[in-house]
Amino acid sequence: MIGVKRLRSSLLAVATVSLTLLFPAASQANDELLKLQQDPDQWVMWGGNYSGNRYSPLDQINAKNAKDLQVAWTFSTGVLRGHEGGPLVLGDTMYIHTPFPNKVFAIDLKTKALIWSYEPKQDASVIAVMCCDTVNRGLAYADGKIFLQQADTTLVALDQKTGEVIWKIVNGDPKSGGTNTNAPLVVKDKIITGISGGEFGVRGYLTAYNIKDGSLAWRAYSTGPDEEMLVDPEKTTAMLKPIGKDSSLESWEGDQWEIGGGTTWGWFTYDPELNLIYYGTGNPSTWNPSQRPGDNKYSMTIMARDADTGMAKWLYQMTPHDEWDYDGVNEMILVDKKFNGKDRKLLVHFDRNGFGYTLDRISGELLVAEKFDPAVNWATHVDMETGVPQVVAKYSTSEEDVDTKGICPAALGSKDQQPASYSPRTGLFYVPTNHVCMNYEPFEVAYTAGQPYVGATLSMFPAPGSHGGLGNFIAWDAEKGEIVWSIPEPFSVWSGALATGGGVVFYGTLEGYLKAVDEKTGEELYRFKTPSGIIGNVNTYVHDGKQYIAILSGVGGWAGIGMAAGLEGDTDGLGAVGAYRKLSDYTQLGGVLTVFALPN
Repeated sequence: MIGVKRLRSSLLAVATVSLTLLFPAASQANDELLKLQQDPDQWVMWGGNYSGNRYSPLDQINAKNAKDLQVAWTFSTGVLRGHEGGPLVLGDTMYIHTPFPNKVFAIDLKTKALIWSYEPKQDASVIAVMCCDTVNRGLAYADGKIFLQQADTTLVALDQKTGEVIWKIVNGDPKSGGTNTNAPLVVKDKIITGISGGEFGVRGYLTAYNIKDGSLAWRAYSTGPDEEMLVDPEKTTAMLKPIGKDSSLESWEGDQWEIGGGTTWGWFTYDPELNLIYYGTGNPSTWNPSQRPGDNKYSMTIMARDADTGMAKWLYQMTPHDEWDYDGVNEMILVDKKFNGKDRKLLVHFDRNGFGYTLDRISGELLVAEKFDPAVNWATHVDMETGVPQVVAKYSTSEEDVDTKGICPAALGSKDQQPASYSPRTGLFYVPTNHVCMNYEPFEVAYTAGQPYVGATLSMFPAPGSHGGLGNFIAWDAEKGEIVWSIPEPFSVWSGALATGGGVVFYGTLEGYLKAVDEKTGEELYRFKTPSGIIGNVNTYVHDGKQYIAILSGVGGWAGIGMAAGLEGDTDGLGAVGAYRKLSDYTQLGGVLTVFALPN
């Protein structure tokens, strides 16, 4: 038994692509946000809307004139390291965030002048317990407040007009390895946030705080007893069947679930009609699978939870007993469309494990599970009756001190946190991907609070037998489970995508290019080299009748951790440094917002 003090608690979209369906649901969700997200001139949450589809109907910039785009204005954040996420646009103001120290800037879009700035005072020791760079994935807005989830786990509500602190609450414990990198999501009168720290044995949870004063509404753990996970053994289902009593406890040896990971550092989406929040949980701790026998529920799991109570309606574990660090935290994109000729409420998820999943988001029924990178080899397929991937024994990492070679994808997955987009014009998903494989050698590791709890040495390299690069940008048919077209890239595509009503899809590259491509063919329409590598998410807005495209550049994140943190060994940065060593030949550090528009 592991001597870890148990933490006890009694205590977690636009639901459709058709925005008109939001009106009947207005009484069920934050009325202000439901209205604001219908206005394409603004960008009011991380994914543009509750569904997380990162689609804008704006069409002033289109496939015919995208070639004429020019830089309209820029803003330097003054911060190095990786700039993930993207700015919010509310009326005449843009709100920009940075990685640690987590500065926030409010910029007047009329004058480009700084209205206010906020820089929290955080203990720099938190940097040492932040896995894979000091990134932050964005801000949230509601009720006249800008919400920032700081690295030291402090959740802060700032006055939208002045930047003054209205309230703040501590969400975790950095001394035990808990940090925060996620963008929060406001749902009704609550703000939803997660926790990072799976590489330090942190037990994952999702928390809802009341936006009025920061008081705790509910908390749902990823592992452990039913009452702490907020699951009902008779009503919460997995693969359409009740999960049964203490199903998580039975899948761990002893009390390993207390340091079991399943952290929640990714993205959250919401269906106002169903009143369900959707998100994924991360890898189990440790990375050495032989030290944690069992399915390790509910790490690596898609969860659907009631927004009011946090009770789970359904769960789906994608990678039981994960042996490769295939976090399941990537975004859950919600779309309403025909599937096999029938109207369905769908959830589409591109997992680190290399499979693209399509599920019925009402019931959790698994509809599609197919590889979105042909290089994926750790499993042959997913059994559609059980939902379990069929592991290839050759690529298992179950033996300690054995270096298993040629596993595809690498631990950073066929796609990491970089969010995909969906266009209702084409019915396609546009997915930034990694094309990376690895060697993986687990070793025994002991748990000490606040110290790394990894237990594996990794090295990464391009997938063999292909274009020799580390990434692709693809268009995906989620009904057929097929790649429609693919653009090879020399490095992983680590930026979030944007699809638009003008038939143009935007994404950024690690070398620093903003690219615009045709939604139907992938033909490149425009490119521009920004000051640093792009790991941020493209968004768009309108001001004074003119459409703009905005992107944060600032290389870093897991792929750029070698540059961001000055690491040099091939296996440093949890294996990424060697694979991305040449990135420094193409770009340098530095956070800059670059905004594009058509000429007058």
